[in-house]
Amino acid sequence: MGGKVVLAYSGGLDTSVAIKWIKEKYDLDVVTLTVDVGANDRDLQTVKERALQIGAVKALVRDVKDDFVKYFIWPALQAGALYEGEYPLATALARPLIAWNLVQVAHEEGCTAVAHGCTGKGNDQVRFDISTNVLDPSLKIIAPVREWRMTRDEEIEYAKTNNIPLLSASQKRFSVDQNLWGRSIEAGPLEDPWNEPPEEAYEWTSHPDEWPDLPEEISIDFEKGIPIALNGDRMDGTSLITRLNDLAGKHGVGRIDHIENRLVGIKSREVYEAPSAVVLHKAHTWIEDLTMTRDAARFKAKVAAEYADMVYNGQWFSPLHQDLQAYVTSSQRFVTGTIRLKLYKGNIIKGGSQSPKSLYNFSLATYDKGDQYNHDAAIGFINIFGLSLRNQAQTQLKGNSADDMLSLGAPEEPTK
Repeated sequence: MGGKVVLAYSGGLDTSVAIKWIKEKYDLDVVTLTVDVGANDRDLQTVKERALQIGAVKALVRDVKDDFVKYFIWPALQAGALYEGEYPLATALARPLIAWNLVQVAHEEGCTAVAHGCTGKGNDQVRFDISTNVLDPSLKIIAPVREWRMTRDEEIEYAKTNNIPLLSASQKRFSVDQNLWGRSIEAGPLEDPWNEPPEEAYEWTSHPDEWPDLPEEISIDFEKGIPIALNGDRMDGTSLITRLNDLAGKHGVGRIDHIENRLVGIKSREVYEAPSAVVLHKAHTWIEDLTMTRDAARFKAKVAAEYADMVYNGQWFSPLHQDLQAYVTSSQRFVTGTIRLKLYKGNIIKGGSQSPKSLYNFSLATYDKGDQYNHDAAIGFINIFGLSLRNQAQTQLKGNSADDMLSLGAPEEPTK
């Protein structure tokens, strides 16, 4: 075949074996690309040297942490995007950015194909393939792990046979992907949902025995739905997320154990660590509570679910995303203010909230002096609001006794 391919390279077993395998199977020279999205679990210079040692003709590293925060994490936070109400989408958000960089390098290096280390069973293959197809449909996509069907033991044997040095991480019990926004942990003992996650699965959050005995109070400032300061210190997004990961993780905040519905049609037990993401999503919601009307907040919750599905399903580079993002950006124009909260023994406890755009009106809410609410108007409001139900009761429910009405919603007795 000849030519070149750019491989998304993590330095792990799968993509290390892929360097040799692609050359053998497709006769393509391999350019590796390691995209730094804030994993902090590897030395990038060592990863680069390892790729060249195995046989890559060129090994590239790109630091995209700031782009990851600005163009992916913050928009998803503004949207309130939590897949199935739990997963902050750390891995899902990083994939389109990595794919974008793969396509850019393919153009720069004259590659005719891109390659990734995704299996045929997960969601990431969809995210990489769709993103690449949208950005440049002329590029061939090679997914070695999806093609070769080797077991992990067979991969290790292949590596030994081809003098590919193995890392100690190759022997770990879990499959882990991590970036600035969170860690995704799966496989091994986690595949049985009855098993409690072993403590060794966690790295960012402390064990309950190590949680501090005193709560830690922090404050987070938001501007148009984006966090701009932590404890009064204005900082860039990467620094804020990193610092908050440490603070919240120390108190055990951010562990998620989720039975997840994968796009490919199977249920999967996923364990996540996302201290900063969990805290910021909660704080962001509290600022929205203060600054959004009831109708706006309830409609945005529907958009948040659609947005999360869109990200999870690999549709970042789509007109649908552009449309949803336009609404989200508009919805956030008044979401400005400060949240005070406490981190304590795995919990996030709300302290207080304030905003220059707050819709909370003390003179309307108070029961004390200064109350300006018109209590007499409530009688007319209730009369009109309840009119249709009162009419229905008088025409359709006249034969129902009070006991009948009480028992309408009673559940069936459980089978003995």
